[in-house]
Amino acid sequence: MTQEMAQRVPDATDRMALKLEEFLPYRLNVCSSLVSHALSRIYADRYKIGVPEWRVLVTLGQFGAMTAKAIGDHSHMHKTKVSRAVALLERRKLVARRANRADLREAFLSLTTTGRDVYNELAPIALDFARDLLETVDATDRAALDRALTKLTERSAQLAPSTSRIANGRRPG
Repeated sequence: MTQEMAQRVPDATDRMALKLEEFLPYRLNVCSSLVSHALSRIYADRYKIGVPEWRVLVTLGQFGAMTAKAIGDHSHMHKTKVSRAVALLERRKLVARRANRADLREAFLSLTTTGRDVYNELAPIALDFARDLLETVDATDRAALDRALTKLTERSAQLAPSTSRIANGRRPG
């Protein structure tokens, strides 16, 4: 932006304009992106995994055996991203697959012993990262932040198109 543009007097149209840096969805996305990038530096260097692999690993560490679909639903990742992450984690011997006898089209995924060891190393580091991040918020404001994030998440889920329409590649409009 040129200095001339930055110094001009706003008119009525400017006051109605969407200012990206003040737009809540944008601000939440920037915050999420920066936090995710900072955290990923911890596990990417040490374990050579990216964000999708991290999410699969942590989800399986938390819940145990799950289908890829359940992992995607929980971690809000598209099925192709989950599939690629699982494939990489399988090649690295961090995740194992076993057939679902009730539905042979899907499999149950779980951490291997090595995967569980990685999870057990990473979990305390991630929790320390989260504590360190949260220390920037006054202790008296933390409960309000948690309530606000919960409400924003719930409202966003109501406003979002159904996940089945997204998973099938169809979006409204």
